[in-house]
Amino acid sequence: MSMSNKRFAMLLLPAVLLSTSVFAATTAPTTQPINNVATQQQGFSGPSVGLKTVKAVLDSSMFSDDTPVTLTGNITNSLGDEHYQFTDGTGSITVEIDHNKWFGAQVTPQTKITIQGEIDKEFNHTAIDVNHVRVVS
Repeated sequence: MSMSNKRFAMLLLPAVLLSTSVFAATTAPTTQPINNVATQQQGFSGPSVGLKTVKAVLDSSMFSDDTPVTLTGNITNSLGDEHYQFTDGTGSITVEIDHNKWFGAQVTPQTKITIQGEIDKEFNHTAIDVNHVRVVS
C-alpha cells in the first residue's frame, strides 16, 4: 500500500466509524410501552394538599395565587384557545389547559375528569392553571 493510500485510509476510517454509529442509532428499534394505560397511571394516587372544590376556589379570598387545587368534575365547553369552562357541581370556573397537559386524554362534556393545578388570580377573575388532566374511570 502506498503512502498516499495509507493517508487516505487513515482519513477515511473516522468517517466510516462515525457514519456506522449514526446509522445504527437511527435504525435501532425504539421501544414502545406495551400498555399505554399503565404509563399514564404512574405516580402517587392518594390524598393531596390543596383545595378540592370549585366553590372553595371561588371563596378562597384568603388563599394566594398558585395555591394547589385538585378538582373532579366535567369540562362543559371550550372558551377558545386553551381555555375551558369546568364544573364540579359546587360551581363553575375557567381552566387553562395547555395542549401538552392532556396526556392523550379524550374528553367530552360527559367525561368525568380530575384536574390538578394552581389558582391563577388575576385582577378581575380567578381561574385554574391546569398541570395534569386524568380521566376518572
